[in-house]
Amino acid sequence: MTPSSSERSPQATRYNTVAMVLHWLLALVILAMFGIGIYMTDLPFSPQRLKLYNWHKWAGVTFLALTLLRLVWRMTHRPPALPVAVTRTMPGWQHRAYHATHHLMYLLFFAVPLVGWAYSSAAGFPVVWFGQIPLPDLLPVNKEVAELIKPLHKLLALALMALAGLHIAAAIKHQWVDRDGLLSRMLPGR
Repeated sequence: MTPSSSERSPQATRYNTVAMVLHWLLALVILAMFGIGIYMTDLPFSPQRLKLYNWHKWAGVTFLALTLLRLVWRMTHRPPALPVAVTRTMPGWQHRAYHATHHLMYLLFFAVPLVGWAYSSAAGFPVVWFGQIPLPDLLPVNKEVAELIKPLHKLLALALMALAGLHIAAAIKHQWVDRDGLLSRMLPGR
């Protein structure tokens, strides 16, 4: 796929189509994983719970793969500069928070599924992607280690959701309070 001249230009004001698709796809996957994760933990042991755990793991591995693809895309395709209206009015602390939030989110995009995979491995439940592709265990079976990792996975997932909530709140603020066009950089269409 060859980027248009506006996507290659250092003056581009919007993310390119691939970046947008990956952003919104990952947003949907992460919300689904979090929802399933919260729901399944309260279920009694049953075929339904096992099915949801498998879906959660499949989504986690898919999320990890898409995150890797997104990171490679981001490293090879420069994001658009912030709109002038934003850079002119955004206080320095907000600009630093903007960058810190994105970096922390990327870190958690990798940490949450990898810690979940490690927990599954240590608990003795192999990850078989989509029920077809067995993936290697990240740790040997060790129930004590699994019990240490389990709350870490939950804590990291909650931290990621909190950062995602902050990210969404900032986008809403820019769209409807500041009206500076920041959100339009990631929306399809004109």
